[in-house]
Amino acid sequence: MNLLKKLKGAKSTKDIISKSQNINLLLIRDTFTDVSTVGELFLNGERMCDTLELPYRDNKRSISCIPAGQYDVRLRLARESATRDYLHLLVKDVKDRSYILFHKGNTAKDTRGCILVGLGSQHNLVQNSGLAMDLLMKEIINLGGTNIKLIIKNK
Repeated sequence: MNLLKKLKGAKSTKDIISKSQNINLLLIRDTFTDVSTVGELFLNGERMCDTLELPYRDNKRSISCIPAGQYDVRLRLARESATRDYLHLLVKDVKDRSYILFHKGNTAKDTRGCILVGLGSQHNLVQNSGLAMDLLMKEIINLGGTNIKLIIKNK
């Protein structure tokens, strides 16, 4: 049975995923506008995709990206979300914020303070977000799906 199919029926990812390796995500923000922040996401040193976030506005909920820094991340099942019907990532313990996700979307209006992934970017948008999300989740699952660390740096 395909691991993604197993995850859809699971109550917890801990029941399915074993032999986990450390998973290191590095997000380097490199383009800053009044509308968005664009960057690149690396998984264990390999470039995975582009990212799109809101500009930094004092870490205010729904209108700002989160501060640069180090965070723990976990897989979040679709059943845990009222709005995301696919496997995605939850950034944990963000000061003064909650439910910061890596999810699908193309423009800054889609982020609401979260991190969007895409394959290709243009001014204030990312492209092929669904494919980027699928590829990212597949790689993370192949690495065991736990022990996920995120470092965000501003260039």
